Amino acid sequence: MDSITQVLLGGVVGGAVLGRRLGRKAVVGGAILGTLPDLDVMIDYGDAVADYTYHRGFSHSLWVLAGLSTLLATLTVRLTRWRRRSNPTRHESSGVIDTITPGHWWLYFTLCLLTHPLLDAFTTYGTQLWWPLATPPVSWASIFIIDPLYSLPLLAAALVGLISGRVVRASQVGLALSCAYLAFGLGAKAVIDDRLAPVLAERGLESAPRLIQPTPFNTLLWRATIIDDDVYHETLVSLLDDAPPGLETFRRGEALEDAALATADGARLTWFAGPFLRYTSRELDGETLLIATDLRLGFPGYHPFSFTLAKRAGNDWQPVASQQLAPGARDTGKALGQLARRALNQAPLCLGDFVSQRLAVEAQRC
Repeated sequence: MDSITQVLLGGVVGGAVLGRRLGRKAVVGGAILGTLPDLDVMIDYGDAVADYTYHRGFSHSLWVLAGLSTLLATLTVRLTRWRRRSNPTRHESSGVIDTITPGHWWLYFTLCLLTHPLLDAFTTYGTQLWWPLATPPVSWASIFIIDPLYSLPLLAAALVGLISGRVVRASQVGLALSCAYLAFGLGAKAVIDDRLAPVLAERGLESAPRLIQPTPFNTLLWRATIIDDDVYHETLVSLLDDAPPGLETFRRGEALEDAALATADGARLTWFAGPFLRYTSRELDGETLLIATDLRLGFPGYHPFSFTLAKRAGNDWQPVASQQLAPGARDTGKALGQLARRALNQAPLCLGDFVSQRLAVEAQRC
């Protein structure tokens, strides 16, 4: 999720755990803890693909954060005991902190830190929860990376707690509402999957890799991507739809996949994104470059993550240091407006309208 939401989540979790003893300080401390895992964005891993795929890695590992929370709890308990021994009279003025048990400190640090990667795992980007194990990132893809309906209850809870001092109650209500919204997203995704299943079965795609995820800023309109060898299919399905979804088909560039996988960055991208990659070649600065695009993020015509992997050298491809290509100029505001109208089932929308014609294969009932 976005950094502001992670700050709010950490603050509200901290308020729920230790708000009764620390009051507003529990919210502030939790907010700081909630943003710590994202500091890995400051690390340069060497090239664009590495920066892209190592983000949400070690700093989001449940193992690492559990160890860090245990360390922080131990240090806090020892520091509190040392201060109490060095100044016995201080116990009268700071007795509230001294009464916090080691278990409560551990719970505070653990929940404020671990809820960060767990929330990230609900997004499409995915999170390496089990680092250093070489398992692919975990992604439940049931909430967009920015969703006001999830964040606003947390914001309201944090503000009410900080202003009124009723930290625990406000935090509990905010967490309950935000968790209910996460549950709604999972349920909505299951509904969309059920609606899509007969359409895929009709075309023999029931076993094909597919990704169902919400469109920007909502859980009402969902986008499905289905990989079918050299092509991939896309569709938009709203919870308000009363007709079965139709599929639009685009070229995936499978002929270039082996060349991409022969590069270290291409293999890394496949580990990270699975089969949801599109391969194209493009002339840039007098060279023919092999480019991989992550189909999971954004939507057709607005995929923000494309990387150069190799350049043409005679009949072969020579690996190059990956670079992220800037997306072309697009009217994003207009596209979001069209998505909003499609979510409310007010206007049809063809994803092929956003995509270069050389990538489109067919559009049916879009």
